[in-house]
Amino acid sequence: MNILDRIVVDKRKEVELRKSIIPMAQLETSVLFNRTTKSLAQRLRDSKSGIIAEHKRRSPSKSVINHSLNVQDVASGYEKAGACGMSILTDAKYFGGSLDDLLLARATCELPLLRKEFIIDEYQILEAKSYGADVILLIAAVLDSAEIKLFSELAKSLHLDVLLEVHNEEELQRSIMPSIDMLGVNNRDLKTFNVSLETSKKLSEKMPDEFVKVSESGISTIAAIKELQPFGYSGFLIGENFMKTDNPGREANTFIKALEE
Repeated sequence: MNILDRIVVDKRKEVELRKSIIPMAQLETSVLFNRTTKSLAQRLRDSKSGIIAEHKRRSPSKSVINHSLNVQDVASGYEKAGACGMSILTDAKYFGGSLDDLLLARATCELPLLRKEFIIDEYQILEAKSYGADVILLIAAVLDSAEIKLFSELAKSLHLDVLLEVHNEEELQRSIMPSIDMLGVNNRDLKTFNVSLETSKKLSEKMPDEFVKVSESGISTIAAIKELQPFGYSGFLIGENFMKTDNPGREANTFIKALEE
């Protein structure tokens, strides 16, 4: 089994356990469930920089990135820096995140928040809404077309934006549907962890213009963004580059200022 397969197997067990502890009906009574969400897709359309800044403690490919920062400081730092949105890893076993991180970020900032998670069940979408997310991530590599349709339509009914992540043309072609807002190309192969910006370039011409195009992973320089912008990308997910410093907000601020000059 590759790492992605292992994550999905563990995620199915985790979701079953969570369902047994907090039923769906209880999630819908959350204080945050009826809040008005913010559109990340619209923010990216209106932005010069298009930066989605990530909170990530560790990853299977890099082990520990940063365990010493609290999520509130990171969230307020990203907001002051002018990020368009914030991505929050909520997977505990492989990324050291939690839904509490989402809750704390929501209490701290007004940015659109993306729940970065391996979504394999409708329950996780209700969870995202009840913990204050504005956007969910769907990963084509772990879902079939019927699941993408079901999950994205549920998200839209809850006024959540949907970022669909693809790695190749096959995933892209079977996943494009009206209930998606943003198409994200992950430059990191989730099976080998190799990174190449060529993935974003190659897939850009196959992506219809009505979707906001987002490039993810392996983006650590202004030059990389300038290289991708002519291919129609208006969103750039950056995590490690900011999180490996002792002050991600300050790092994001410097980066965004330089990008907008």
